[in-house]
Amino acid sequence: MKEIIMELEDLSCPVCAQKVNDALKNVAGVENVDVSFNTGRAKVKFDPDRQSQDEIKKLVEKLGYGVKSIK
Repeated sequence: MKEIIMELEDLSCPVCAQKVNDALKNVAGVENVDVSFNTGRAKVKFDPDRQSQDEIKKLVEKLGYGVKSIK
């Protein structure tokens, strides 16, 4: 498993954070997601053999939120 922390942009409310959380939980290969509205960060644990960091980033951007950085 690999874990990344994404700094997100444009999370304007807790519902936005929940939207990102729910979408990422439904991605194949993603084991755990924790999106925090307060910090603007998303912690994602995933199987790199089944999902790529780039695809996860693209999904967040497709939802309308920017990704400032990934650690």
